[in-house]
Amino acid sequence: MKKVIFFIAICFSFLNQLSAQSQTSVSNLYKGTVDGKTPITVYIKTEENPCTADLMFTSMYRYNKSNNWIQLNITQGKKKENEFVMVEHGFSGVLILQKNGNTFTGLWISPDTKKQLKVDLKEAVMTKKEIENFEKTMEKVNYENNDC
Repeated sequence: MKKVIFFIAICFSFLNQLSAQSQTSVSNLYKGTVDGKTPITVYIKTEENPCTADLMFTSMYRYNKSNNWIQLNITQGKKKENEFVMVEHGFSGVLILQKNGNTFTGLWISPDTKKQLKVDLKEAVMTKKEIENFEKTMEKVNYENNDC
């Protein structure tokens, strides 16, 4: 009997590890423009929140002429899941975007709301190596912004 209980315990442990590993993340790259003329790149990683089963987003973007990435805090609309608010780290700007298929459209708004610029983004294909590089960059940006 003890062997059977031990075997069942091992099986449950193994299944728990498998389910923890099966939580996948999806990474997407978007390229487009702000104000129709300034090229930008946006990287978004989507994961399931282990506590609530809601989606969690980790993101950053940059103006292509700059090497500096700006971390984004993303909130997805509760009533309309295709609506997103993306707040720049340090509240230097806000993106309010709607997702339609593989595109985002909307506005970049300055903190004082005096400047509102049109944003258009389209999903771009990434290689596995590019995903790894974006992940490393995002980890570095997050560390720089949030390390004690």
